[in-house]
Amino acid sequence: MTADLVVFGEDWGSHPSSTQHLVGRLARDRRVLWVNSIGLRRPKLNAQDLRRIATKLRAMAGRGRAAAPAPAARRDAHADGPGPARVLAPFAIPWPGSTLAEAANRLLIGRQVRAAMAETGISRPILWASLPSAVSVVGALGERALVYYCGDDFGALTGVDHGPVLEMEARLAAKADLIVVVSEALAARFPGRNVLLLPHGVDGALFSTPVPRPLDLPPGPVAGFYGSISDWLDIPMLAAAARAMPDWSFVFIGPVRTDISTLETIPNVHFLGPRPHDVLPAYAQHWDVSLIPFLDNPQIRACNPLKLREYLASGTPIAATRFPALVPYEAHVACIDPGGDLAMAIREAASDPRAAERRASVSTEDWDARAAVLSAALAKL
Repeated sequence: MTADLVVFGEDWGSHPSSTQHLVGRLARDRRVLWVNSIGLRRPKLNAQDLRRIATKLRAMAGRGRAAAPAPAARRDAHADGPGPARVLAPFAIPWPGSTLAEAANRLLIGRQVRAAMAETGISRPILWASLPSAVSVVGALGERALVYYCGDDFGALTGVDHGPVLEMEARLAAKADLIVVVSEALAARFPGRNVLLLPHGVDGALFSTPVPRPLDLPPGPVAGFYGSISDWLDIPMLAAAARAMPDWSFVFIGPVRTDISTLETIPNVHFLGPRPHDVLPAYAQHWDVSLIPFLDNPQIRACNPLKLREYLASGTPIAATRFPALVPYEAHVACIDPGGDLAMAIREAASDPRAAERRASVSTEDWDARAAVLSAALAKL
């Protein structure tokens, strides 16, 4: 018998994470109750947090409705599966490190989740936690097993209250029947535990099927990046490359979450803003070189970025700084050490015609295959 899932993840319908990719497929043959993020840091009285609080309040006001994925998440994470039977935006207290807040959340969230489980017909589920804050409800839902899906190094992740979150993670990992990790670096953090290494997958059909060139992509040679424009990108290295290659356009797609003033003054640099996930193939296929311009830090050393396999599936040449998850694919990428000469790597990548080999390198790594491995591991619990 296939066990149902109660999943504590980020907000469903946001830009699809690996959890959404996998759960969207696991939901084909099991019921899934998805519980939106509880939060991994104390809120601050700034514009960004106030907007997030307002979004959360709107979601809470409409909680209990069936899942309706946003367009940004619809194509890849959910097109091949029904998605969750229900999405719950719980009323919770986002205060990591507070014993009182955790006790209150155990009561508040537990009551809301149990009610949603009853209405959805879910009993004795596998509890899936992608966020350490879910530790507050472990043992309160009648779950048959606990899975911790560890996709990030929460001790290095930006925007997290590191100390309290790591303490919650340690308690969660100690209780977990299975820990799923996306990289060797994350696996090493849980010695002696039941650990499954499950690297990220890719929707090869989505990224390799030819689509028209976007109208807002500048003409001429383009080096492009999509994803969160955050403090793990090497901004000085990017600025140096853009200045050294004035005949190229440098295009960035995604939300800006770091200081980009150095790049904004360079005339051949363009920030297009966020785009839905299902239109990203059009950009990746039609710019001339895809960029992964990471710094070297603990977060990057533990990461396994989704864009790496998506870029490869598109067939477009790639210029990247070296990081551990890149090692199996270095033969298909123009690589430099962190902080190196990105302009040189871009020129090297642009002259590499091996599009078919790049696509072939990830042809067996689709999300369906990853979900099948995970489903077999869940069946053993």
